[in-house]
Amino acid sequence: MDNREHEEQGAPRHGHGLAEDLAAIGREMFARRRALAFLAGTGATAVLTACGGDDSGSSSSGSATATSSSSTTSSSSTSGSSSSTSTSSSTSGGTSDASCIADPTETNGPYPADGTNTASGATSNVLTQSGIVRSDIRSSFIGSTTTATGVPLELELQLVDVSNGCAAISGAAIYVWHCDAYGRYSLYSSGVTTESYLRGVQVTDAEGKVTFTTIYPACYSGRWPHIHFEIFTGGLTSASTGRTAALISQLAMPAATNTAVFTGDSTYTASIANYNAISLSSDNVFGDNTSAQLAQMTPTLSGSVSAGYTGSALIGIAT
Repeated sequence: MDNREHEEQGAPRHGHGLAEDLAAIGREMFARRRALAFLAGTGATAVLTACGGDDSGSSSSGSATATSSSSTTSSSSTSGSSSSTSTSSSTSGGTSDASCIADPTETNGPYPADGTNTASGATSNVLTQSGIVRSDIRSSFIGSTTTATGVPLELELQLVDVSNGCAAISGAAIYVWHCDAYGRYSLYSSGVTTESYLRGVQVTDAEGKVTFTTIYPACYSGRWPHIHFEIFTGGLTSASTGRTAALISQLAMPAATNTAVFTGDSTYTASIANYNAISLSSDNVFGDNTSAQLAQMTPTLSGSVSAGYTGSALIGIAT
């Protein structure tokens, strides 16, 4: 369990939330379908008139009907953010490229902003805020647009069903959050209580995958560098509080990359001493995990400090 003390947080700002985002998307899709149906009907009538209007020797009546089909899931994206109306997850025929095990449940720590704790006497919950569904999580989205600085990281997560041959799970919502390059958590830590960066939600595609564009997390005192995540198999509609998560866990950042980032970028200078004082075995979260669990919980990364890193990690749950 993470024993770091809570830091003061300003009163949270409440936006319209995911429910209104979904309703707005639904209204927009309905309006588009009506417009398409009208245009299709007008176009078909014009074609019939052009082809048969000069046949004076015969009379006929007819009507053109336009039909449209739509999927049950719609999405929209702007400026690196996306949203989906998916309401529940399903296991697809796709499989992962490797064997899988169930990820262990871990603490969400003292800074989740998922509605499970309070700061300054008020509940902190970004999951109810409009704008939380996004792929690029580097900038704040609640009352500020500040962008977190640090070594770029693009991370692909794949969610699979360990009880069904590692089949991909589509339509699930994944909430990710982590500290910045100085070891601070937005909305909680001193100096960034009005920021909301490095937090975001994505919905898994047909291959069970989501991608987050972020920065490499720092190493603060007492913890191995890590990224938090929560899985909501009910999709966006169930991602309103951490209490409904099917899995809460963490990713352990790879040792070689930790060393490269902390010694290669001056933004992370404070991480060096903290990292030298911690190990996976002494970490109060990862210390009791098996080698197989740690192997799956550690992302595979490639890249450099100057160019940034890209990588992936597998997340296994039993449905």
